[in-house]
Amino acid sequence: MNEPQKYLSMDLKLFYSILLITIAHGGKAFSQDSIIDLRTCIVMALKSNPQLKQNQLSVRRGEIEYRQAWQNQLPTLNGDLSHGFNQGRNIDPTTNQFIEENSATGNQSLNAGVSLFNGFRILHDIRMKSNAKEAGKLEFEGKANELRLDVIETYIQVLTAKDLLIQSRRQLTVTEEQLRRAEVMFKEGAFAPGDYYDIKGQYKMDQNSVQANIQILYTNRLRLAKLLNIPESELGELKTLPIPTIGSALGWEQLYTQAQILLPDYRALDWRIKEAQQNIKVAKSYYYPSLSLGAGLNSRYSSNGDFSYWQQSRNNLGKSVFMTLSIPIFNQFQVRNQESRAKIGLEENLLQKEIALNNLRESTARAVFDLRVALESVQNLKEQEQSYAESFRIAQVQFDEGASNSFLYLTAKNKLDAARNQLLLKQYAYLLQKYMNDYYAGNLDL
Repeated sequence: MNEPQKYLSMDLKLFYSILLITIAHGGKAFSQDSIIDLRTCIVMALKSNPQLKQNQLSVRRGEIEYRQAWQNQLPTLNGDLSHGFNQGRNIDPTTNQFIEENSATGNQSLNAGVSLFNGFRILHDIRMKSNAKEAGKLEFEGKANELRLDVIETYIQVLTAKDLLIQSRRQLTVTEEQLRRAEVMFKEGAFAPGDYYDIKGQYKMDQNSVQANIQILYTNRLRLAKLLNIPESELGELKTLPIPTIGSALGWEQLYTQAQILLPDYRALDWRIKEAQQNIKVAKSYYYPSLSLGAGLNSRYSSNGDFSYWQQSRNNLGKSVFMTLSIPIFNQFQVRNQESRAKIGLEENLLQKEIALNNLRESTARAVFDLRVALESVQNLKEQEQSYAESFRIAQVQFDEGASNSFLYLTAKNKLDAARNQLLLKQYAYLLQKYMNDYYAGNLDL
Protein backbone atom coordinates (compact mmCIF):
# COMPACT_ATOMS: atom_id res chain seq x y z
CA MET A 1 0.00 0.00 0.00
CA ASN A 2 1.47 3.38 -1.00
CA GLU A 3 1.58 6.32 1.38
CA PRO A 4 -1.48 8.27 0.05
CA GLN A 5 -3.61 5.10 0.21
CA LYS A 6 -2.28 4.37 3.69
CA TYR A 7 -3.35 7.73 5.06
CA LEU A 8 -6.63 7.61 3.16
CA SER A 9 -7.31 4.30 4.94
CA MET A 10 -6.51 5.95 8.29
CA ASP A 11 -8.93 8.77 7.46
CA LEU A 12 -11.65 6.24 6.74
CA LYS A 13 -10.93 4.51 10.06
CA LEU A 14 -11.25 7.86 11.85
CA PHE A 15 -14.50 8.56 10.02
CA TYR A 16 -15.92 5.17 10.91
CA SER A 17 -14.88 5.50 14.55
CA ILE A 18 -16.77 8.79 14.80
CA LEU A 19 -19.74 7.21 13.01
CA LEU A 20 -19.75 4.27 15.45
CA ILE A 21 -19.75 6.64 18.42
CA THR A 22 -22.72 8.46 16.93
CA ILE A 23 -24.55 5.17 16.38
CA ALA A 24 -23.71 4.10 19.95
CA HIS A 25 -25.46 7.25 21.10
CA GLY A 26 -28.65 5.88 19.66
CA GLY A 27 -28.50 8.01 16.54
CA LYS A 28 -29.72 11.00 18.56
CA ALA A 29 -26.59 12.58 19.91
CA PHE A 30 -25.79 14.64 16.82
CA SER A 31 -29.17 14.53 15.10
CA GLN A 32 -30.66 17.79 13.91
CA ASP A 33 -34.11 16.29 14.51
CA SER A 34 -33.66 16.32 18.30
CA ILE A 35 -32.28 19.71 19.24
CA ILE A 36 -32.95 20.95 22.76
CA ASP A 37 -32.16 24.34 24.23
CA LEU A 38 -30.86 25.43 27.61
CA ARG A 39 -34.28 26.29 29.03
CA THR A 40 -35.60 22.83 28.16
CA CYS A 41 -32.62 21.21 29.89
CA ILE A 42 -33.23 23.24 33.03
CA VAL A 43 -36.93 22.36 33.07
CA MET A 44 -36.08 18.66 32.67
CA ALA A 45 -33.54 18.83 35.48
CA LEU A 46 -35.92 20.60 37.87
CA LYS A 47 -38.56 17.99 37.11
CA SER A 48 -36.48 14.80 37.18
CA ASN A 49 -33.24 15.33 39.12
CA PRO A 50 -33.31 12.82 42.04
CA GLN A 51 -31.13 14.95 44.33
CA LEU A 52 -33.56 17.85 43.99
CA LYS A 53 -36.49 15.53 44.65
CA GLN A 54 -34.72 14.37 47.79
CA ASN A 55 -34.36 17.98 48.95
CA GLN A 56 -38.06 18.48 48.31
CA LEU A 57 -38.82 15.84 50.93
CA SER A 58 -37.37 18.18 53.56
CA VAL A 59 -39.95 20.79 52.55
CA ARG A 60 -42.76 18.27 52.96
CA ARG A 61 -41.35 17.19 56.31
CA GLY A 62 -41.31 20.81 57.50
CA GLU A 63 -44.95 21.25 56.49
CA ILE A 64 -45.94 18.15 58.47
CA GLU A 65 -44.04 19.34 61.55
CA TYR A 66 -45.71 22.76 61.35
CA ARG A 67 -49.14 21.14 60.99
CA GLN A 68 -48.45 18.93 64.01
CA ALA A 69 -47.31 21.93 66.08
CA TRP A 70 -50.59 23.69 65.33
CA GLN A 71 -52.63 20.54 66.02
CA ASN A 72 -51.00 20.21 69.45
CA GLN A 73 -53.55 22.81 70.61
CA LEU A 74 -56.37 20.31 70.13
CA PRO A 75 -57.59 18.15 73.03
CA THR A 76 -56.72 14.47 73.29
CA LEU A 77 -59.22 11.61 73.43
CA ASN A 78 -58.23 8.00 74.13
CA GLY A 79 -60.15 4.83 74.91
CA ASP A 80 -58.93 1.69 76.67
CA LEU A 81 -60.35 -1.82 76.87
CA SER A 82 -58.92 -4.70 78.89
CA HIS A 83 -60.10 -8.25 79.56
CA GLY A 84 -58.57 -10.95 81.72
CA PHE A 85 -59.12 -14.38 83.29
CA ASN A 86 -58.50 -15.08 86.98
CA GLN A 87 -58.05 -18.29 89.01
CA GLY A 88 -58.08 -18.76 92.75
CA ARG A 89 -58.53 -15.96 95.24
CA ASN A 90 -59.00 -12.55 93.57
CA ILE A 91 -61.01 -9.35 93.80
CA ASP A 92 -64.20 -8.89 91.85
CA PRO A 93 -63.81 -5.40 90.23
CA THR A 94 -67.56 -4.78 90.29
CA THR A 95 -67.97 -5.41 94.07
CA ASN A 96 -64.41 -5.04 95.38
CA GLN A 97 -64.99 -8.30 97.32
CA PHE A 98 -62.68 -11.33 97.49
CA ILE A 99 -63.90 -14.35 95.62
CA GLU A 100 -62.58 -17.93 95.50
CA GLU A 101 -63.67 -19.00 92.03
CA ASN A 102 -62.49 -18.57 88.49
CA SER A 103 -63.71 -15.43 86.78
CA ALA A 104 -63.38 -13.21 83.75
CA THR A 105 -63.04 -9.46 84.32
CA GLY A 106 -62.87 -6.39 82.12
CA ASN A 107 -62.31 -2.65 82.32
CA GLN A 108 -63.34 0.10 79.92
CA SER A 109 -62.35 3.75 79.97
CA LEU A 110 -62.55 6.89 77.80
CA ASN A 111 -60.36 9.86 78.71
CA ALA A 112 -60.07 13.37 77.31
CA GLY A 113 -57.58 16.09 78.15
CA VAL A 114 -56.63 19.58 77.08
CA SER A 115 -53.72 21.82 78.03
CA LEU A 116 -54.79 25.14 79.55
CA PHE A 117 -51.37 26.67 80.17
CA ASN A 118 -47.78 25.48 79.69
CA GLY A 119 -45.72 28.65 79.55
CA PHE A 120 -46.93 29.39 75.97
CA ARG A 121 -44.87 26.40 74.84
CA ILE A 122 -47.33 25.40 72.13
CA LEU A 123 -47.50 28.96 70.77
CA HIS A 124 -43.72 29.29 70.60
CA ASP A 125 -43.43 25.83 69.04
CA ILE A 126 -45.93 26.81 66.32
CA ARG A 127 -43.93 29.93 65.53
CA MET A 128 -40.68 27.97 65.53
CA LYS A 129 -42.04 25.34 63.14
CA SER A 130 -43.51 28.06 60.93
CA ASN A 131 -40.10 29.73 60.66
CA ALA A 132 -38.49 26.37 59.94
CA LYS A 133 -41.04 25.70 57.20
CA GLU A 134 -40.33 29.04 55.49
CA ALA A 135 -36.59 28.46 55.77
CA GLY A 136 -36.98 25.01 54.25
CA LYS A 137 -38.86 26.38 51.25
CA LEU A 138 -36.20 29.00 50.60
CA GLU A 139 -33.42 26.45 51.01
CA PHE A 140 -35.15 24.26 48.45
CA GLU A 141 -35.30 27.21 46.05
CA GLY A 142 -31.59 27.68 46.65
CA LYS A 143 -30.94 24.03 45.76
CA ALA A 144 -33.01 24.50 42.60
CA ASN A 145 -30.87 27.53 41.71
CA GLU A 146 -27.70 25.51 42.28
CA LEU A 147 -29.07 22.87 39.92
CA ARG A 148 -29.79 25.56 37.33
CA LEU A 149 -26.20 26.75 37.56
CA ASP A 150 -24.89 23.19 37.27
CA VAL A 151 -26.98 22.65 34.14
CA ILE A 152 -25.83 25.96 32.65
CA GLU A 153 -22.17 25.19 33.35
CA THR A 154 -22.37 21.65 31.96
CA TYR A 155 -24.41 22.80 28.96
CA ILE A 156 -21.70 25.35 28.13
CA GLN A 157 -19.01 22.70 28.62
CA VAL A 158 -20.78 20.46 26.09
CA LEU A 159 -20.97 23.34 23.58
CA THR A 160 -17.30 24.15 24.22
CA ALA A 161 -16.24 20.54 23.65
CA LYS A 162 -18.36 20.30 20.51
CA ASP A 163 -16.86 23.48 19.01
CA LEU A 164 -13.36 22.36 19.93
CA LEU A 165 -14.05 19.06 18.16
CA ILE A 166 -15.21 20.90 15.04
CA GLN A 167 -12.18 23.14 15.21
CA SER A 168 -9.76 20.23 15.65
CA ARG A 169 -11.30 18.49 12.64
CA ARG A 170 -10.71 21.60 10.56
CA GLN A 171 -7.14 21.71 11.76
CA LEU A 172 -6.76 18.05 10.86
CA THR A 173 -8.09 18.78 7.36
CA VAL A 174 -5.47 21.52 6.82
CA THR A 175 -2.67 19.18 7.91
CA GLU A 176 -4.10 16.36 5.81
CA GLU A 177 -4.05 18.47 2.65
CA GLN A 178 -0.49 19.52 3.36
CA LEU A 179 0.52 15.91 3.98
CA ARG A 180 -0.93 14.74 0.67
CA ARG A 181 1.01 17.42 -1.18
CA ALA A 182 4.17 16.52 0.75
CA GLU A 183 3.79 12.80 -0.07
CA VAL A 184 3.67 13.46 -3.79
CA MET A 185 6.68 15.79 -3.71
CA PHE A 186 8.60 13.49 -1.36
CA LYS A 187 8.27 10.57 -3.78
CA GLU A 188 9.58 12.83 -6.55
CA GLY A 189 12.52 13.85 -4.39
CA ALA A 190 11.35 17.46 -4.26
CA PHE A 191 10.58 17.52 -0.52
CA ALA A 192 13.07 17.47 2.33
CA PRO A 193 12.79 14.25 4.41
CA GLY A 194 12.88 16.16 7.70
CA ASP A 195 10.02 18.40 6.61
CA TYR A 196 8.03 15.42 5.35
CA TYR A 197 8.25 13.51 8.62
CA ASP A 198 7.44 16.67 10.58
CA ILE A 199 4.20 16.94 8.62
CA LYS A 200 3.45 13.25 9.23
CA GLY A 201 4.01 13.72 12.97
CA GLN A 202 1.76 16.79 12.99
CA TYR A 203 -0.93 14.79 11.21
CA LYS A 204 -0.88 12.16 13.97
CA MET A 205 -0.92 14.84 16.61
CA ASP A 206 -4.01 16.39 15.04
CA GLN A 207 -5.69 12.97 14.86
CA ASN A 208 -5.05 12.46 18.57
CA SER A 209 -6.48 15.90 19.26
CA VAL A 210 -9.69 14.95 17.45
CA GLN A 211 -9.98 11.71 19.45
CA ALA A 212 -9.32 13.53 22.72
CA ASN A 213 -12.03 16.09 21.94
CA ILE A 214 -14.49 13.31 21.09
CA GLN A 215 -13.84 11.82 24.52
CA ILE A 216 -14.22 15.19 26.26
CA LEU A 217 -17.48 15.84 24.45
CA TYR A 218 -18.88 12.46 25.43
CA THR A 219 -17.84 12.91 29.07
CA ASN A 220 -19.53 16.30 29.29
CA ARG A 221 -22.66 14.95 27.65
CA LEU A 222 -22.75 12.19 30.27
CA ARG A 223 -22.56 14.80 33.04
CA LEU A 224 -25.42 16.79 31.55
CA ALA A 225 -27.54 13.68 31.03
CA LYS A 226 -26.96 12.73 34.67
CA LEU A 227 -28.26 16.11 35.83
CA LEU A 228 -31.35 15.58 33.66
CA ASN A 229 -31.71 11.98 34.90
CA ILE A 230 -31.83 10.55 31.36
CA PRO A 231 -29.54 8.26 29.33
CA GLU A 232 -26.92 10.10 27.29
CA SER A 233 -28.38 8.63 24.09
CA GLU A 234 -31.63 10.54 24.72
CA LEU A 235 -29.94 13.89 25.22
CA GLY A 236 -30.02 14.99 21.60
CA GLU A 237 -28.01 17.86 20.15
CA LEU A 238 -27.79 21.11 22.09
CA LYS A 239 -28.83 24.41 20.62
CA THR A 240 -25.98 26.89 20.42
CA LEU A 241 -25.90 29.89 22.74
CA PRO A 242 -25.12 33.35 21.41
CA ILE A 243 -22.14 35.06 23.00
CA PRO A 244 -23.60 38.23 24.55
CA THR A 245 -22.48 41.62 23.36
CA ILE A 246 -20.49 43.83 25.66
CA GLY A 247 -22.78 45.38 28.24
CA SER A 248 -22.59 47.16 31.54
CA ALA A 249 -22.01 45.02 34.61
CA LEU A 250 -22.73 45.76 38.26
CA GLY A 251 -19.94 46.54 40.69
CA TRP A 252 -19.26 43.92 43.32
CA GLU A 253 -20.76 46.01 46.17
CA GLN A 254 -24.05 46.39 44.32
CA LEU A 255 -23.98 42.77 43.22
CA TYR A 256 -23.27 41.67 46.80
CA THR A 257 -26.18 43.74 48.14
CA GLN A 258 -28.65 42.49 45.54
CA ALA A 259 -27.64 38.87 46.09
CA GLN A 260 -28.36 39.16 49.82
CA ILE A 261 -31.84 40.49 49.09
CA LEU A 262 -32.83 38.36 46.11
CA LEU A 263 -31.20 34.96 46.52
CA PRO A 264 -33.30 32.54 48.60
CA ASP A 265 -30.29 30.95 50.33
CA TYR A 266 -29.51 34.10 52.29
CA ARG A 267 -33.12 34.94 53.10
CA ALA A 268 -33.41 31.40 54.48
CA LEU A 269 -30.65 32.20 56.98
CA ASP A 270 -32.83 34.92 58.53
CA TRP A 271 -35.67 32.44 58.99
CA ARG A 272 -33.29 29.96 60.61
CA ILE A 273 -32.24 32.67 63.06
CA LYS A 274 -35.91 33.33 63.89
CA GLU A 275 -36.42 29.60 64.35
CA ALA A 276 -33.52 29.47 66.81
CA GLN A 277 -34.91 32.45 68.73
CA GLN A 278 -38.26 30.73 69.11
CA ASN A 279 -36.50 27.54 70.20
CA ILE A 280 -35.05 29.47 73.16
CA LYS A 281 -38.57 30.53 74.16
CA VAL A 282 -39.74 26.92 73.88
CA ALA A 283 -36.92 25.87 76.23
CA LYS A 284 -37.78 28.62 78.72
CA SER A 285 -41.45 27.57 78.79
CA TYR A 286 -40.45 24.51 80.85
CA TYR A 287 -39.63 26.83 83.77
CA TYR A 288 -43.35 27.63 84.14
CA PRO A 289 -46.05 25.49 85.77
CA SER A 290 -48.43 23.66 83.46
CA LEU A 291 -52.17 23.36 83.94
CA SER A 292 -54.37 20.84 82.16
CA LEU A 293 -58.02 19.84 82.27
CA GLY A 294 -59.15 16.24 81.97
CA ALA A 295 -62.35 14.22 81.96
CA GLY A 296 -63.04 10.50 81.86
CA LEU A 297 -65.55 7.70 81.70
CA ASN A 298 -64.84 4.24 83.13
CA SER A 299 -66.67 1.00 83.78
CA ARG A 300 -66.03 -2.59 84.93
CA TYR A 301 -67.21 -6.10 84.14
CA SER A 302 -67.11 -9.42 86.01
CA SER A 303 -68.35 -12.84 84.90
CA ASN A 304 -69.69 -13.35 88.42
CA GLY A 305 -72.15 -10.52 87.96
CA ASP A 306 -75.86 -10.98 87.32
CA PHE A 307 -76.00 -9.06 84.04
CA SER A 308 -74.47 -9.21 80.57
CA TYR A 309 -71.24 -7.50 79.55
CA TRP A 310 -72.93 -4.46 78.04
CA GLN A 311 -75.47 -4.15 80.87
CA GLN A 312 -72.72 -4.22 83.49
CA SER A 313 -70.78 -1.61 81.49
CA ARG A 314 -73.79 0.72 81.72
CA ASN A 315 -74.55 -0.09 85.35
CA ASN A 316 -70.94 0.41 86.53
CA LEU A 317 -70.32 3.59 84.52
CA GLY A 318 -68.28 6.22 86.38
CA LYS A 319 -67.51 9.81 85.39
CA SER A 320 -64.71 12.12 86.39
CA VAL A 321 -63.48 15.65 85.78
CA PHE A 322 -60.08 16.77 87.04
CA MET A 323 -57.48 19.48 86.73
CA THR A 324 -53.76 18.87 86.97
CA LEU A 325 -51.22 21.48 88.01
CA SER A 326 -47.60 20.52 87.51
CA ILE A 327 -44.98 22.75 89.15
CA PRO A 328 -41.32 22.23 88.18
CA ILE A 329 -39.13 22.35 91.29
CA PHE A 330 -35.97 20.45 90.47
CA ASN A 331 -35.28 18.40 87.35
CA GLN A 332 -31.50 17.83 87.34
CA PHE A 333 -30.92 21.15 85.53
CA GLN A 334 -32.40 19.68 82.36
CA VAL A 335 -34.39 22.83 81.52
CA ARG A 336 -31.41 25.11 82.13
CA ASN A 337 -29.18 22.96 79.93
CA GLN A 338 -31.86 22.79 77.26
CA GLU A 339 -32.03 26.58 77.26
CA SER A 340 -28.24 26.78 76.99
CA ARG A 341 -28.25 24.42 74.03
CA ALA A 342 -30.94 26.51 72.35
CA LYS A 343 -28.83 29.65 72.84
CA ILE A 344 -25.83 27.88 71.31
CA GLY A 345 -28.06 26.97 68.36
CA LEU A 346 -28.87 30.66 67.88
CA GLU A 347 -25.18 31.56 67.98
CA GLU A 348 -24.48 28.84 65.40
CA ASN A 349 -27.11 30.26 63.06
CA LEU A 350 -25.77 33.80 63.48
CA LEU A 351 -22.25 32.60 62.68
CA GLN A 352 -23.57 30.54 59.77
CA LYS A 353 -25.06 33.70 58.28
CA GLU A 354 -21.82 35.60 58.83
CA ILE A 355 -19.84 32.83 57.12
CA ALA A 356 -22.30 32.68 54.23
CA LEU A 357 -22.18 36.44 53.69
CA ASN A 358 -18.40 36.38 53.86
CA ASN A 359 -18.36 33.69 51.17
CA LEU A 360 -20.89 35.67 49.14
CA ARG A 361 -18.71 38.77 49.34
CA GLU A 362 -15.81 36.75 47.94
CA SER A 363 -17.95 35.07 45.26
CA THR A 364 -19.51 38.28 43.97
CA ALA A 365 -16.16 40.07 43.90
CA ARG A 366 -14.61 37.16 42.00
CA ALA A 367 -17.57 36.98 39.60
CA VAL A 368 -17.23 40.66 38.68
CA PHE A 369 -13.45 40.38 38.35
CA ASP A 370 -13.58 37.18 36.29
CA LEU A 371 -16.17 38.70 33.96
CA ARG A 372 -13.97 41.70 33.29
CA VAL A 373 -10.84 39.57 32.79
CA ALA A 374 -12.69 37.17 30.46
CA LEU A 375 -13.92 40.08 28.36
CA GLU A 376 -10.44 41.56 28.09
CA SER A 377 -9.02 38.15 27.21
CA VAL A 378 -11.58 37.68 24.44
CA GLN A 379 -10.65 41.04 22.93
CA ASN A 380 -6.93 40.27 23.15
CA LEU A 381 -7.33 36.79 21.69
CA LYS A 382 -9.34 38.11 18.74
CA GLU A 383 -6.46 40.41 17.85
CA GLN A 384 -3.98 37.60 18.47
CA GLU A 385 -5.93 35.26 16.18
CA GLN A 386 -5.91 37.85 13.40
CA SER A 387 -2.16 38.32 13.74
CA TYR A 388 -1.42 34.59 13.83
CA ALA A 389 -3.77 33.98 10.90
CA GLU A 390 -1.77 36.42 8.78
CA SER A 391 1.51 34.94 10.04
CA PHE A 392 0.34 31.44 9.11
CA ARG A 393 -0.80 32.60 5.68
CA ILE A 394 2.68 33.99 5.00
CA ALA A 395 4.37 30.87 6.42
CA GLN A 396 2.22 28.61 4.26
CA VAL A 397 3.00 30.57 1.09
CA GLN A 398 6.72 30.47 1.86
CA PHE A 399 6.60 26.77 2.73
CA ASP A 400 4.68 25.89 -0.43
CA GLU A 401 7.24 27.81 -2.50
CA GLY A 402 10.13 26.03 -0.77
CA ALA A 403 11.42 29.25 0.80
CA SER A 404 10.89 27.96 4.36
CA ASN A 405 10.97 24.72 6.34
CA SER A 406 8.48 22.59 8.24
CA PHE A 407 9.57 23.92 11.63
CA LEU A 408 8.59 27.48 10.77
CA TYR A 409 5.42 26.33 9.03
CA LEU A 410 4.25 24.09 11.89
CA THR A 411 5.19 26.70 14.49
CA ALA A 412 2.98 29.23 12.75
CA LYS A 413 0.16 26.68 12.37
CA ASN A 414 0.27 25.56 16.00
CA LYS A 415 0.28 29.16 17.20
CA LEU A 416 -2.83 29.88 15.15
CA ASP A 417 -4.54 26.67 16.30
CA ALA A 418 -3.74 27.42 19.94
CA ALA A 419 -4.99 31.00 19.61
CA ARG A 420 -8.26 29.84 18.07
CA ASN A 421 -8.74 27.21 20.78
CA GLN A 422 -8.02 29.74 23.52
CA LEU A 423 -10.40 32.24 21.94
CA LEU A 424 -13.12 29.63 21.86
CA LEU A 425 -12.52 28.70 25.50
CA LYS A 426 -12.47 32.32 26.67
CA GLN A 427 -15.64 33.18 24.79
CA TYR A 428 -17.51 30.42 26.57
CA ALA A 429 -15.82 31.36 29.85
CA TYR A 430 -17.12 34.89 29.37
CA LEU A 431 -20.60 33.51 28.65
CA LEU A 432 -20.53 31.43 31.85
CA GLN A 433 -19.36 34.40 33.92
CA LYS A 434 -22.17 36.47 32.41
CA TYR A 435 -24.68 33.89 33.63
CA MET A 436 -23.03 33.91 37.07
CA ASN A 437 -23.31 37.69 37.34
CA ASP A 438 -26.95 37.50 36.25
CA TYR A 439 -27.54 34.87 38.92
CA TYR A 440 -26.15 37.03 41.73
CA ALA A 441 -28.07 40.04 40.40
CA GLY A 442 -31.32 38.06 40.37
CA ASN A 443 -31.62 38.34 36.57
CA LEU A 444 -31.20 34.66 35.71
CA ASP A 445 -34.45 34.18 33.80
CA LEU A 446 -34.18 30.43 33.18
